[in-house]
Amino acid sequence: MSFADQLTLARAAVVPLVVVLYVWDFSGHDYWATSLFGIAMATDWFDGRVARRTGRSSALGSLLDPIADKLLVLTVMIVLVGRDIFPAWMVAAIVARELLISGLRLAALERGVVLKARDLGRLKTWTQAVAAGLGGLAAAGAFDNSIARWGLGIALALTWISGLDYARLAPGLLRGDPSAGAASGASAPGSTFSSTPASRQTLR
Repeated sequence: MSFADQLTLARAAVVPLVVVLYVWDFSGHDYWATSLFGIAMATDWFDGRVARRTGRSSALGSLLDPIADKLLVLTVMIVLVGRDIFPAWMVAAIVARELLISGLRLAALERGVVLKARDLGRLKTWTQAVAAGLGGLAAAGAFDNSIARWGLGIALALTWISGLDYARLAPGLLRGDPSAGAASGASAPGSTFSSTPASRQTLR
């Protein structure tokens, strides 16, 4: 297992500790939890950089990387719903999008295709992370909840815009249309579709 894959697994493994820090009531616990969350999310940028520099991308890393991101970000958002920082309906709408697009991703994998991240998908991931971080700071009393909710609103909008961007690719993929993906096992330059796990930047 490569170092980049180990970072991905570490990001997923830290989720229970982040939750414990948010719910365990001691002085400054929200700051500790939010700091750990920020460090864990920073490894998302770092593991991708390591994988590209070393050329040691793997199918495992391509599969686990977006799962680890979603697990970490969505868990923090759900915890913050319980703290009355985020409205439940906004977080539920984000979770619904993630489940729908994860289903599309699984359908693609069944056809031997990895859907690479699009620019909106990458931006969506980081706006969600920023919103969760703002929520954590709001829980700590750094500023008013409204700031965190505005951040979550922006994340929610980008989440569904990027989801619709992926959804428009779905009909061709599910029909097995070669023009929608890679023909003869090779993807076209700049294509969203790839038949090999050449990059860790998969569908988000």
